[in-house]
Amino acid sequence: MKAVIFRQHGGPEVLETAEVPDPGAGSGEILVRVKACSVNHLDLWIRQGIPAYKIQLPHISGCDVAGVVERLGAGVASLTPGDRVVLRPGLACGRCEWCRRGDDSLCTEYGIRGAKVPGGYAELISAKADDAIVIPPAVTFEEAAAFPLVFLTAWHMLVGRAKLSAGETVLVQAAGSGVGHAAVQIAKHLGATVYATVGSDAKAPKAKALGADEIINYRREVLHERIKALTGGRGVDVVFDHIGPDVWEGSVRSLGKGGRLVTCGATSGSSVPLDLRFVYSRQLTILGAMMGTRTELEAVARLVWERKLTPVVDTVFPLAEARAAQERMLGREVFGKLVLVP
Repeated sequence: MKAVIFRQHGGPEVLETAEVPDPGAGSGEILVRVKACSVNHLDLWIRQGIPAYKIQLPHISGCDVAGVVERLGAGVASLTPGDRVVLRPGLACGRCEWCRRGDDSLCTEYGIRGAKVPGGYAELISAKADDAIVIPPAVTFEEAAAFPLVFLTAWHMLVGRAKLSAGETVLVQAAGSGVGHAAVQIAKHLGATVYATVGSDAKAPKAKALGADEIINYRREVLHERIKALTGGRGVDVVFDHIGPDVWEGSVRSLGKGGRLVTCGATSGSSVPLDLRFVYSRQLTILGAMMGTRTELEAVARLVWERKLTPVVDTVFPLAEARAAQERMLGREVFGKLVLVP
């Protein structure tokens, strides 16, 4: 089969299209013909070679995969060849104490498709049958591939961790990003007032169309001052962050008393300053989040199938143009998701 691989870590130029052996379908597994695979920042970090992800080279990236079941492994009775499916991006053992209590994103062996195992930048992929979710006929493969990682992460952050409720206020950083555009929709679905940041005026109407009540251009406005003006000096109940140092001070200073900051990433770096006096005097809570549980993914999938949440596809690229897709993501002009199709 054809796949986009990299044989060494580096920039987008290390990506190449190559012929690689077809994967098999072992016991309890399925073989899926890939119809769409979305691009995530995770793909860029793994290609660059960050220490947190130990991979075997050459490597195939891609954690969000939608396609058609081509072959069943022994013992698979829940699916049939021809079924349209999207694969869960998170991989858990199902045996440890965290998995047994339903917190599989805390699994002692947790991994992500396209990082721990080969991903969907390919014509075929094998997966556990239990990791497949059937796609309704009205949902395209591109839409299905665009939602799992980012909508699951945003749901886990806002619902599972921050416990955002109707009537509260939330600041969503970088609303044009994959996880940001998901968070705007989820927060609005929950009945919150949504303040969203964007890096260009062109992204403002798009964020507004997804449900953001107010838009803040973080390149032209002082974030915490604008938030205080919008909230009558009160600050927001929740800050949704996936960027890190570049926005950290503004995020913390935007919180009101008893506010919660939930973060899932460190795109701009891993270390931030933190004035503990501000944390305890305002009784703030800082929450970490990574991906989410299978139960949460199923809840999000139902909302996507019902069109209550909508993954936005910015651009669709042929698989052979994976390098161009990753370069577009690096350019920060994307609104929503980039998708590759074999």
